Amino acid sequence: MSKQLLKSGTSIGANMREAIQAQSKKDFLSKTNIALKEASETEFWIELLIRTNYFNKNNQSLMDDCIEINKILQTIVKTTKKNLNIQ
Repeated sequence: MSKQLLKSGTSIGANMREAIQAQSKKDFLSKTNIALKEASETEFWIELLIRTNYFNKNNQSLMDDCIEINKILQTIVKTTKKNLNIQ
């Protein structure tokens, strides 16, 4: 599980770095969508680690941060879709 968490967690930043260097707005949206999917997966792994007691309540801030990142990315994706007239 830790390897999966590391992989998905670090992928968020890598995909956002690619989004910043996107060749078009559609490319930006694509990369940001991938980052959002990775953030969602990261949230899943953290939740699983908490529920199986590999993480304790002291790690709740990690989950809170991940939830906040998901909200930010969802807003970016939604706004970008609106600006591109994509549903």
